Amino acid sequence: TPKPSEILETPETADAPEAPAVDLGLSDAAVRRATGKGWDEWLSLLDAWGAAERTHAEIARHVHEGHNVAGWWAQGVTVGYERARGRRAVHQGTEGFAVAASKTVPVSIERLRHMLVDGAARDTWLEPGTLRLRPSRSEKSARFDVLGPGEGTRLEAFLVAKGEAKATVQLQHVKLPAAEDVESWRAFWKERLARLAAVLREDERTGY
Repeated sequence: TPKPSEILETPETADAPEAPAVDLGLSDAAVRRATGKGWDEWLSLLDAWGAAERTHAEIARHVHEGHNVAGWWAQGVTVGYERARGRRAVHQGTEGFAVAASKTVPVSIERLRHMLVDGAARDTWLEPGTLRLRPSRSEKSARFDVLGPGEGTRLEAFLVAKGEAKATVQLQHVKLPAAEDVESWRAFWKERLARLAAVLREDERTGY
């Protein structure tokens, strides 16, 4: 998940409406780069469409299909809207709380997916028995049940190709029972993704 960033004031942005003060999860700059619209525009558009009376799924579908926004970003816009309108707390999803982490690595999307879904490969960077793969036909995502201390929660992985030999994995750990769980799991997944990157670097060095 993109991290909030500072927006430098320029002659073109000096008179623009200020981004909402509520933490919407994604910065105004990141949303504008990915969707072509900033938060002020999204909030106005969705209000006019009647999003205040719609479900989370209906809003996400409208953003995705009606505005041609990729699925992951459509979810981000929807969650941000719900936070701005007081319908959910920071990190709160439709099923409990959620945390995100991402990492870009210099390998193909196919290689990256293998490191996630193949049990033996996954054990090289994540403690064995942490995840149980759920059935999926997608080549750009994977879903897991989290075991052990995370029993009852779920991990969703979304893969984005950045070229023939560069890809990003975006993790979403959902169904966390409390807001207090967010930061510990964020640290956990950041550290494990750093391990994954280190394993891939070593594989490249040794000619995997």
